[in-house]
Amino acid sequence: MSGLGPDDVRDRPERWRVVEETTAFKGHVFDVRRDRVEMPRGDGTEVVGRDVIEHLGSVGVIALDDRDRVLLVRQYRHAVGRMLWEAPAGLRDVAGEPLHELARRELLEEAGYRAERWDTLVDVYPSSGMSDERVRIFLARGVTEVPADEIDFERIHEEADMPVVWVPLDEAVRKVLAGDVHNMIAVTGVLAAHAARADGFAGLRPVDAPED
Repeated sequence: MSGLGPDDVRDRPERWRVVEETTAFKGHVFDVRRDRVEMPRGDGTEVVGRDVIEHLGSVGVIALDDRDRVLLVRQYRHAVGRMLWEAPAGLRDVAGEPLHELARRELLEEAGYRAERWDTLVDVYPSSGMSDERVRIFLARGVTEVPADEIDFERIHEEADMPVVWVPLDEAVRKVLAGDVHNMIAVTGVLAAHAARADGFAGLRPVDAPED
């Protein structure tokens, strides 16, 4: 037995010694870094190789309307060869932009909606075994549609024709558990919103809660 209990379950920062670091690839959204890391062992340390995808990070939005429905958009994802139902989301590609402002922008750009109430829903590392990507998922409520003639930008590429649907939250949970929805932000956000609803969302952190 480890001697640890429920009160010990909290992620913490830690960084093991890197003895060598090189760049294997540089791209638009992510780079790949190759590290040689000293890994502690019972009788000392061992140096092992680790490839790390350095990612910009992103945000996602779970938007709920006054009928307890969640907004989903459909988008083609080439890497997995699928059309996926997703929550609105976007990259942290504007230096210094507050995360909740990025989330507001993505909800408007991808779905054409604004929200009055914002809370921090959940933070995740979607692929911590290989990437430093960090995602903050927000809960947006008090949602209203913005007329097309009031949107002062043009949707381009995938955003131009993304279908939008509203799904009852309970039904969205069933679809997640049935394997009908695979997108990480949608899956995590739907389940987190469903759990948070139990106490009327009283346990959620404020919109500007620190990430660490």
